[in-house]
Amino acid sequence: MSCFPSQWQLHTAARWIRAGGVIAYPTEAVFGLGCNPADRSAVARLLALKDRPYEKGLILIASNRAQLEPWLQPLPETALRRVAKTWPGPTTWLLPSAPDCPSWLTGQHDTLAVRITAHPLVRQLCDILGSAIVSTSANRSGQRPARSVLEVRLRFGTRVDFVLPGALGAERRPSRIRDLASGKTIRE
Repeated sequence: MSCFPSQWQLHTAARWIRAGGVIAYPTEAVFGLGCNPADRSAVARLLALKDRPYEKGLILIASNRAQLEPWLQPLPETALRRVAKTWPGPTTWLLPSAPDCPSWLTGQHDTLAVRITAHPLVRQLCDILGSAIVSTSANRSGQRPARSVLEVRLRFGTRVDFVLPGALGAERRPSRIRDLASGKTIRE
């Protein structure tokens, strides 16, 4: 399978997301699982595939800041500059969630984990959709993330609706997670 998916494959992935499906796709470091963040049943299905408790919350990734804005409270300009220095790239930020941001995304937190991805395929996918998508590593909770299409298929079989082929980015570890309010790094 090619490392460069066709436009047809990108549009097929987008159609699955719009239809409530769960897809797998390459990210900066590992394969991720994704779905429409506004679709509660798609998110529930993704969490069940991972055996992940919803209380932990999820990450949204986007190709630009506008795709994240509906999910977040407005940030002061100084905070925006701090975050923008790390994007696009492998840094996920915990930012104050919008009052109407669903708990199936935030879990038990008042923040939402968000990132503007540097991965060109995922950026294209978000641009086709015109929105952010859920992004969590393609693995069962506590297990090693998938690093290839074959590993995704071995772990999830046909329970994932579509696998977008492509090369992983250059990162060796999943994104670092930083908390804007405390300044702390949650995951290195």
